[in-house]
Amino acid sequence: MTDTLLSAYGLPNETVLRNLSPAALYEEAIRYDKGASIADSGALIAYSGGKTGRSPKDKRIVRDASTADDVWWGAVNIPIEQKTFDINHRRAIDYLATRPRLYIVDAFAGWDPNHRIKVRVVCERPYHALFMWTMLIRPTEEEAASFGEPDWTIFNAGAFPANPLTAGMTSRTSVDVDLGKQQIVILGTEYAGEMKKGIFTVMNHLMPKKGHLSMHCSATADPATGRSSVLFGLSGTGKTTLSADPHRPLIGDDEHVWSDTGVFNIEGGCYAKAIHLSRENEPQIFDALRFGSVLENVRYDPADHHVDFDDTSITQNTRGAYPIEFIDNAQIPCVAGHPTDVIFLTCDAFGVLPPVARLTPEQAMYHFISGYTAKVAGTEMGVDEPEATFSPCFGGPFLVWHPGQYAELLAQKMSEHGVNVWLVNTGWTGGGATQDAGGDAAGSRIKLKYTRSIIDAIHRGHLADAPTAPDPTFGLDVVTRVPQVPDGLLVPRSAWADGAAYDAAAAKLAGLFRSNFAAYAGGVNAAVAAAGPV
Repeated sequence: MTDTLLSAYGLPNETVLRNLSPAALYEEAIRYDKGASIADSGALIAYSGGKTGRSPKDKRIVRDASTADDVWWGAVNIPIEQKTFDINHRRAIDYLATRPRLYIVDAFAGWDPNHRIKVRVVCERPYHALFMWTMLIRPTEEEAASFGEPDWTIFNAGAFPANPLTAGMTSRTSVDVDLGKQQIVILGTEYAGEMKKGIFTVMNHLMPKKGHLSMHCSATADPATGRSSVLFGLSGTGKTTLSADPHRPLIGDDEHVWSDTGVFNIEGGCYAKAIHLSRENEPQIFDALRFGSVLENVRYDPADHHVDFDDTSITQNTRGAYPIEFIDNAQIPCVAGHPTDVIFLTCDAFGVLPPVARLTPEQAMYHFISGYTAKVAGTEMGVDEPEATFSPCFGGPFLVWHPGQYAELLAQKMSEHGVNVWLVNTGWTGGGATQDAGGDAAGSRIKLKYTRSIIDAIHRGHLADAPTAPDPTFGLDVVTRVPQVPDGLLVPRSAWADGAAYDAAAAKLAGLFRSNFAAYAGGVNAAVAAAGPV
């Protein structure tokens, strides 16, 4: 940050530490960041305070003449006036100007140099600085020297609350985006993921303007052809876990753009769920959480600093952030060719969707707009049975345009590049996740080794001509033969002991699909609207 810009914001030069190394940020965190420690693996342990997840109902976007027709206004993109943003911006700057130490991170979003943006983060916590140094693309020494002024700036004053009496505010938390001034202001939440997803929101606005599809997905590459595969999915569906494939170079685990030349990662790091993490099940992720990484909201033994990944007493949403090059087979730079396969991951807690099904182009658009997964009974207060969750384009909270526009871009690119599309259920089989009177789950979670076999078979082309059977409820072509996966697992109804119970559960979920899609049916053609449950 230049001295002129510092002066313009009233931030005194002597308190600002710019682009510190991870080692220096560790030192700063241990000295000044509340509760910070170091795990026996070498990762920095940090805590986000009262907010341990995103606050989507508190995200705001400035509505003015330039954005009025560009944004999908509503519950996802709540409008505020320019004056409200300016008040919150001034509030953040005034707070940051009083801090004894500030941290500046200059880095990039987007591995394709033709489409990347320069991002500057201004924050008061070393943990936040290390997190964004990890999650953004780190500049080379030459790039850092010539960085200049940023395209976008994040002012993270998360320890300081918004004023709920300010027009447009409904709580003490506010994440405000000004697409005109190209700034993000964070108040009232210290959850680091707000910064990451703020930049994703920005890219979800910028890329479709260029005719490129921004995607909430992971991506890997075929080492022989260089073509990619993308895996869409909401949190908990396996998007990060399944992209950590020792046989395929990793492009990224969460945010990508499908441009006219192929796929590129938006980020320089990965942000994985850490709940129940083990080296046995997820060795690449487990080993990546070493020095230079951040472990967020985890419990550890004070004697040896060994992390208990099964302890969810702080939150179910424990997380680990690590540079993408910490994955041994990461492809740097994180770019690849056009996809051969698009995979929609869902964790179906009702236990009625097949482990794998082939989708028609119309079904692909339908399921992309639907963005289905399910919450599992017992993991959240008040959730006593499977609860369907629909998030358009598998990233509803981060969309800026109407979901139909992203779906049209997806359909266009799938058609241009001859892509296969698959629905893969990583959730339950043989029953749902509800408990019977004896406290036992009626069904069981599909084993990770079987899901890995399915993904591997897709990538090897083994399922292109595999036999299928029609699903009478959802109209899907269910794949009935996959190498190293039991045949009895692949057809959902046959995996249930009680066929009538399966039929009832399938009918219930089908009805939820239809009810959800009604909000979007007017924006798609009749063939897409008819591609859902029969």
